[in-house]
Formats: sequence, C-alpha cells, structure tokens
Amino acid sequence: MENRRILERAKSFLYQNARLLDRRRYEYFFEEGTKEAVIEALRPYQNQDGGFGNALEPDIRCPHSQPVPTEMALTIMDEVDGFDPPILEGIVRYLRDITLQEGGIPFVFRSAGDYPHAPWWAAERYDRPSINPTGRIVGLLYKQKLRTDFYREEWFLKNVAYIWRFFDQEKPAGYHDGVQWIAFLQHTPEQERASAYWPAVDEWLSRPGTIERDPEAEGYVHKVLDWAPARDSYANKLISAADVQRHLQALVRQQQEDGGWPINWPPLSPGCEAEWRGWITVERLKTLRSYGIL
Repeated sequence: MENRRILERAKSFLYQNARLLDRRRYEYFFEEGTKEAVIEALRPYQNQDGGFGNALEPDIRCPHSQPVPTEMALTIMDEVDGFDPPILEGIVRYLRDITLQEGGIPFVFRSAGDYPHAPWWAAERYDRPSINPTGRIVGLLYKQKLRTDFYREEWFLKNVAYIWRFFDQEKPAGYHDGVQWIAFLQHTPEQERASAYWPAVDEWLSRPGTIERDPEAEGYVHKVLDWAPARDSYANKLISAADVQRHLQALVRQQQEDGGWPINWPPLSPGCEAEWRGWITVERLKTLRSYGIL
C-alpha cells in the first residue's frame, strides 16, 4: 500500500505541475501509455533546422536549437525505444551543420545568452568542441538502428575521431562528462578499442567523491542513484548492494509533500523549477521501479 501511495502522490504532482511531455513519459512507464504519444509530445520542441530548443532543457529558455537539448531529445527517444525517422532525419541534418571543422560539437551557442538561462549555459568560446554532449550524441546515434547510412559521412567520422582523440588526451572529470564517456564506450561498434579506456573510467568512478555515497548530502552532487538509476547501469559494478539500498530508502523519504522530487540546483524561475521537477520525478519513479520498490 505504501508503494502504491508513492506512485499516487507522484501522479498528482505530475498532473498538476509537469509538462505534457513528462506526463506522457509517466503514462508510458506506469499507465500503459504509448511511445507514439511520447514522440508526439516531443516533436514540437524540434526546429526547422532539425535541432531542438524551445526549453526542452528547461534551464535554456532559448527557442533556437542548441546541442544539449538535441542530445536530450535522443535520450527521450532512447528511453521509450522509439527513434522516430522524421525526428532523427532532422537531428542528423542539424548535427551535420554544427559539427566543427576538426570534429566535435560545441557545448552551447551564443543564442542561449539572448534569452533567460542558468548561468552555466555560457561559454568563453562558442567554436570549441566539447565532449559534453558530443560523446552521448554519437553513442546514441550508434545505438539507434533506423538509420546507419550517415555513419560514413564526413561529419560523423569527424565527431568519432574527436572523441577518440579526446579520450587519448584527457581523463574523465565531472558527472556530465563522465556520462558522455560511458555512453560512447558502451555503444561504439569498436568494442575492442573501447576496452582500453574502461580502466580509466573505473579508476575515476572509484575515487572518493566521484559517486557521492552519503544519501543525505546536499548541494549539487551526484549520488549513487544518479550514477546507477537502473539495475543495469554501468556504475553498479562499483557500488555495493548496501549502498544502493541506503539510497533507495533515502529516495523514498525525499519525495516531497506535493508528491514530486526536488532538484538540487538553483532554479531559474518557478516555471523552470516545475518543469525540471516534472522531469526528475519521472526519473525517480523509473529508478524505484527498476530496483523493485514500485
């Protein structure tokens, strides 16, 4: 009964506060909703150039296409196993246009600064490649199977070459870069080559502080269930069953009075906070279900 109450409270929160997109995601995972409904809710965030904007990433209020919201669109299609051909066609067209001459995709473009945005959505240079989001974008493009013809196109090969070059020169640093390493290494078809880089990832994940083990830690930290939101998450190999259970119990406690889960960074606005909390609440429910709590 208590577990059912968790879901009932979260549902009430989502229908009062969340975007249509996140309500559709909730319905897909918990109420026999369809992947087609999720895709139709995602489609309006795509622009004519094929990229995504329009506050799909709620901290970037810019309507124009940006790399990270485009990455986010790929993750949404991936989570419902619904890579949509027209959306994917547009994304490929957009990435073809924004790939830099030496490979790689920028973190953010200048147009983000023309609209309300969180302070971290700015860069000193807008013409430099960033592993975030290049790594996961390329990884998810490898994972989808609807289109593979672009794998031999110059823009795609440049991005792949940039990622391998980055891995040779750098080490994982920070959660947002770390998930890029993992996504690319998991999905590249060059698995023998990838095997040489996993030890660096494992060593970094094992360092104190990379995975926050304190379930009550405050501030912008990434805890056990951020790194391992599902039973099959890569980072689970480095996390004890006892730590997982402690964090699951804390996650249940952290459901707020209104039924949603909080964010752990300063919101740009009340509306932005509601949008993020809708996203996060669906993510938390997915985690609780994956580990058998729901």
